[in-house]
Amino acid sequence: MKRATRNLLIGAGATAGMVGMGVLATADLMFRLSLDVRHRHWMERLMSGSAAAPYLQSPHRDAVEEAEASHWFETAKQPVSLRSEDGLKLRGWLFDPDCASPAPHLYAVCMHGYGGGPSDMAKYAHRFARMGFTVLVPAQRCHEPSEGRYIGMGWLEHRDLMGWVTLITASDPQARILLHGVSMGASTVMIATGEPSLPRNVRAAIEDCGYTSVRDQFLFNAKHMYHLPYRWMGVPVVDLMSAISRRVAGYGFREASCVRSLRRTIIPMMFIHGAADTFVDPAFLDRNIAACAGPDRERLMVPGAGHALSASTDPELYWSRVTAFVTRVFDL
Repeated sequence: MKRATRNLLIGAGATAGMVGMGVLATADLMFRLSLDVRHRHWMERLMSGSAAAPYLQSPHRDAVEEAEASHWFETAKQPVSLRSEDGLKLRGWLFDPDCASPAPHLYAVCMHGYGGGPSDMAKYAHRFARMGFTVLVPAQRCHEPSEGRYIGMGWLEHRDLMGWVTLITASDPQARILLHGVSMGASTVMIATGEPSLPRNVRAAIEDCGYTSVRDQFLFNAKHMYHLPYRWMGVPVVDLMSAISRRVAGYGFREASCVRSLRRTIIPMMFIHGAADTFVDPAFLDRNIAACAGPDRERLMVPGAGHALSASTDPELYWSRVTAFVTRVFDL
C-alpha cells in the first residue's frame, strides 16, 4: 500500500513537472514569436494568417481614398529621425498640410499598429493634412525602418512617442498637437496621454481599437486565436510570457496598462472600436472610457467593423465624427 502511494505521488509529481515544463516552453515560444523580431519571419507569417484574414478579406468602402492617400504618402513624405531613450534609431515621415490656408502650429502624430508600418496610416495622415495639420508618421520601434529587437506593445513605444512630441515642440513651442493611433498605436497613444510629463502642447488624442493592457490582450488572443484552455493553460502561459518579457525586454504585461495610464489623462479623448473586432475585444472600449479621468470623452462603436476596419467599413460615420471632434477641440 505504501509502495503504491509512493509510486502514485511520484507519478503525479512527474506529470506535474512535465506539464509545467510544457507551459514554460509554450510561454517562451509565444514570447519569441510575438515580441522578438529576430523571429520576424514567423511574426509576418502569423500576421498574414488568421489574424490578418478579416482585414484582407473585408471590403474596404474607402478603397479609392486609400489608393489616393497611398500615392500622396509616397510622393509627399519627408524623412525624419529620432534617437530613443534607449539608443535606438527611430525613423518616420513628415508631411506638410495639404490645404490652401492651414491654421498655424497644428500637428498630428499618427501611430501604426503591431506588424504594420507608416504607410498603413496614409489615409489617416492625408485626412489630417487636408484639415491643415503638419503630420508626423513614425515607424514604431522594431518596425521598418526603425531599429529595435523587442516589441513593447505600446509600453516601450509610448516613451518613443514622447520623444517625437518633444521633437515637434522643440521646433515650434506654440505647437498644438493631436495624437492618433490604431491598434497597438492606439494603446501607445493612450499610455502616453497619462504621462505626467506630457507637454501641454498635446491638446487631444484619438484611439482606434486599442486594448486595455498587454496582459488583457494576450489573454484574449490565447483564448480566441490559439484556443488555449483559459485557466490552466492561457493564464499561466501569458503570465510566464510577462516574466520573460520583464527579464529580457524590460517590461511586464500588467504594468503595460492603458487603463492605469488613462486614470491620469485629462486631455479630450475620442475612443473608437469596431463592433465585429475579433482580434482586440470590443469590450475594451468601454473599459478604457470608464478609466479616462478627463471629462471630455467621445465614444464611437462602428457596427459590423472588424479590427482596424472602422474607417473602411463606414467612412462617412467615422470621418464625420472624427472631423467634428478635431474641429471642436482645435477650434478650426
